Amino acid sequence: MTTPARTTPVDLWHHYGRTRGATDRAVPDRFCWNWAQDGGPGVEILGDLAGRCIVDLGSGAGRHSAHLAAHHRPTLVDAVDASPAQHAMALDLFGHLAPVLRPIQADVTRHLFERPSFYDIAYSVFGAVDFTDPHRLLPAIADALCPGGLLVIATLGHYLTGVPAEPDAVPAEIPARTPEGAGATLRRWVLQEHVWTELLDQAGFTGTTVERLPSAVTGPRTADTLLLRCKTGGARVRTATGLAPLRLPAHAVDSAGPRAPGLPPLRCEPPGRRPSCRAW
Repeated sequence: MTTPARTTPVDLWHHYGRTRGATDRAVPDRFCWNWAQDGGPGVEILGDLAGRCIVDLGSGAGRHSAHLAAHHRPTLVDAVDASPAQHAMALDLFGHLAPVLRPIQADVTRHLFERPSFYDIAYSVFGAVDFTDPHRLLPAIADALCPGGLLVIATLGHYLTGVPAEPDAVPAEIPARTPEGAGATLRRWVLQEHVWTELLDQAGFTGTTVERLPSAVTGPRTADTLLLRCKTGGARVRTATGLAPLRLPAHAVDSAGPRAPGLPPLRCEPPGRRPSCRAW
C-alpha cells in the first residue's frame, strides 16, 4: 500500500508558541525588537502609525501586530504568515481586534506582489525575512510599499550557537519538527551587516541604517540583534530583472500619483482618505 503524496507544504511552525498561546492571551503592552523581547527601542522607530496601512511579515501568533492595532490607531495591520497553525493561533488570540487587525494565511512573497504600492510600513521581527530567500522577498516588499515607504527588519546578528553570521547571502539548515513530531529542517538566512545592506540596495531601498542591539545575557540560544531600517525610493515599475525608478512624462501623472501606462493608480492616498486598504 502506497502513502498518498502530500499536496500541501508541511507546517514546520505547528508547535511554535503553543505553550505561551495557552497561557498568555493578552494584547502585549509593549513592542520590542531585540531577540529576547525585553528591551531596546520600541514602536517609535516606525513613526506615527495613525491612519497607516502596515504589514507584519511572518507574524506568527500576531502579538506585534495586535499591539499596533490596539494601541496606535492604524487604519490596517495585515499579519501575514504561511503557517496554518500560526494563523489559527493569531485568529484565536486576537481576532477580536478586527477589522483593524487582519490575520492572513498566505505565502508572504505572493501576498506582497499582489498588492503593489499598497502599504506604508512593512516590518519583520525574526519573521519572514529570516526564513525566505531575500532575492525574492526584498523586491516583493519594495513593490508592495508606497514610494517612501518604510521597512524595518529585526534579524539575528549571529547564529544562536555563537557562530558568526554568513559573509554571503546563503542560508543554513536549522532543526524543525513536523506536526507529527518528526525531525525536519528549514532554511534561515543569518547574514552579516554588509550583506543585508547590499541586498536591500539591490531591491531598490535607500538610506539603509543598521544598529546592533547586544544581547543582555550570555549563553546558548542568545544572540545580538541587527536592526535594519530603510525606505523605498520614488515610484517604481517592474522590469524583467526587478524594480526600477519610475520616471514618467507629465501627461502620465494624475491626481493619484505617477503610474505606468495600463497600471492602476498607486494606492498611497493620505491617511485621512484611505478606506481602500481594507478592500483587498
